[in-house]
Amino acid sequence: MKQSFDYKLIFALTAVGIIWGTTFLGIRVAVETIPPWFVTSIRQGLAGFIMMIILLFRKELKWIGWENLRHQLVPSVLMLVIANGFTTIAEQTLPSGLASVISALSPIVIFLGSILFGLQKMSLKGFVGVIIGFCGVVLIFKDGLESFLDEDYRNGIIFMGFAIIAWAAGTIYTKFHGSKSRNIVLNLFYQFTMASCIQLVLASIFSPNPDISTWSATSIFAALYLSVFGSVIAFFSYNYALKHVTAVQVSILSYINTIIAVFLGWLLLKEKITMDFIIATVLIILGVFIINYKKKEKSVI
Repeated sequence: MKQSFDYKLIFALTAVGIIWGTTFLGIRVAVETIPPWFVTSIRQGLAGFIMMIILLFRKELKWIGWENLRHQLVPSVLMLVIANGFTTIAEQTLPSGLASVISALSPIVIFLGSILFGLQKMSLKGFVGVIIGFCGVVLIFKDGLESFLDEDYRNGIIFMGFAIIAWAAGTIYTKFHGSKSRNIVLNLFYQFTMASCIQLVLASIFSPNPDISTWSATSIFAALYLSVFGSVIAFFSYNYALKHVTAVQVSILSYINTIIAVFLGWLLLKEKITMDFIIATVLIILGVFIINYKKKEKSVI
């Protein structure tokens, strides 16, 4: 059956690929002077406020019921509080390019999770892709094992590990339950608001009595950028895309994010890029591509 060209879907996928590639740089700049949980709370809080204004303008702001609230709480905690929050913490000690490369492993985790929950069958192609991606990870760290002696560096890697697992779990959950409510803006309003409240509590615990006078204008601008573009536009586009294509298909946008993030980190933050790092990035992207490439797409889920 011939399908019409979906311009909205193409725009959504493009927005996710490009915008989230820039957010790694934005996070790195924001946490230079603002504590990470405050960065995330500001980001999600402002995003929730923008969604509320849109809903009030449309006269669509309403209670979604306890069942749907539960469905929104799960991705809110997994994707916004844990995945986004832990990535923000990790970038206090990790270069933005390295954080983006580690984040690019999320499609592989989603692929393995899909197999675990019976959404996808393991194949030789998938196995090869996982092995190639894993080789990329090994190459990243083979010359920097001594860096794990640095507690900050090691903790950053651990936080990124939890972040990609939480992101994968949230993506699969959203694909399962995203069709229960068609109002993406309303769902995101609840997700952002709940995440911001949780992160504000965490900020008060881990960064009590913050000195706002030390927050630079650049970091504040970066946090605002993360809110408007990284949260409002990108998350709306991501949820829209999940309603039209599979979770694994959307997740492959991570390799676009990675290319953009690594380039911006090198260009604007003078982050070091070695030949091994480039080869490792290519291997991870290649592994993700092999896992997800299909000549003829069949509907899944």
